[in-house]
Amino acid sequence: MKLAKYSFGVGDRFAHQGIAQLTALIKAKQKGINIVPVWNKSNREHEIIHSEPSAVRTEADNAVQALDWQDSYYVDADHINLNTVDRFIDSANFFTLDVADYIGKPATDAEIQEFISINKKYLGDLKIPSIAESFTITEQTIQNIAHKFLFAIKEASKIYNHIATNKDDFIAEVSMDEVDEAQSPIELFFILSGLAHFNIPVQTIAPKFTGRFNKGVDYVGDINQFTKEFEQDLLVINFAIQEFNLPNNLKLSVHSGSDKFAIYPIMGDLIKKHNAGIHVKTAGTTWLEEIIGLALADGEALQLAKSIYEKAYQARSDLCKPYATVIDINEAELPTPADVNNWTSEKFVNTLRHIQTHPDYNPNFRQLIHVAYKIAAEYGNVYTQMLEKYNNIIGQQVTENIYQRHIARLFNLEA
Repeated sequence: MKLAKYSFGVGDRFAHQGIAQLTALIKAKQKGINIVPVWNKSNREHEIIHSEPSAVRTEADNAVQALDWQDSYYVDADHINLNTVDRFIDSANFFTLDVADYIGKPATDAEIQEFISINKKYLGDLKIPSIAESFTITEQTIQNIAHKFLFAIKEASKIYNHIATNKDDFIAEVSMDEVDEAQSPIELFFILSGLAHFNIPVQTIAPKFTGRFNKGVDYVGDINQFTKEFEQDLLVINFAIQEFNLPNNLKLSVHSGSDKFAIYPIMGDLIKKHNAGIHVKTAGTTWLEEIIGLALADGEALQLAKSIYEKAYQARSDLCKPYATVIDINEAELPTPADVNNWTSEKFVNTLRHIQTHPDYNPNFRQLIHVAYKIAAEYGNVYTQMLEKYNNIIGQQVTENIYQRHIARLFNLEA
């Protein structure tokens, strides 16, 4: 399998929006931008929702059949490790090997010395084509990178080989994004050297970029630093493909990529400038559009949305804990459930919808709703039946959000 140049992770917490998501990609194709869908859902999300990976495969297959999609598509076992991968083997054909938890754990001295030896040719001033500055590489540089990343790279190899013994053909992504410190372009270069050394044919890699990639809200950070780093990462990948004989479609993956509107034009310009591909994960934004759709439907559907918020507000500490590295909520700016219960449909929607210029928009409210899908899951059939009852209005929100706010911004298309 060879992942196309452009791909979007279109995860779906409750497996009801496949057609609406795919409709957005069809609209992009009509504008000349070919993006393949990757339906992703993590083990954590399956545990919270009480779903099985096979449901994601069913959703994807049904959407593709319903809309007569003729291009490739994938089902991603998102953020898996050796402990969680087995339940995904049958249904997935894209595996995000998450080794963030292993960064900083020690490899053996012998392994580190071998890594230094393999990369000795890069000692001195390393020039990467099209990057103006050169990088001074010493043995200490390589040793430090090995200390930090080699154990994680080995873990990626174990996960990859385990999948490969059970599955003939699949896409491999390596994820190192859910950590506190960004990886520099030079660290990325030697990470790719390690992945190649362990024979992992990685097709997409998700590093941690500078700045905050909080769930469901815009990028927070130094735009100029991100621009420099993102461009250098693209050029490092181009160079690494040749140096290490990695797959020629290897590309950057932007996790928590939904709603990062401030950097979409930058990423779009740079992938165009360097003729590079990109994978953008937009998973959680679909769940938010479901709540927006329910609020728009008013009546019982709005009341359900308000009830979900009330319970989320009460359980906010527990809900936020697993997402501590990717949310920033100012509790003082959260509306109380009593306030929300008095809101109109319009007020609820405008507070939640990601239009930053709207005076009602509240990123704290949006982030809390983002992590509150566990509450919706507790409603069971009540919630999913409401999704089906108001499918038309919800689907319209999902399609519009992915196409207009995400694809059109990234690829500079007319919305």
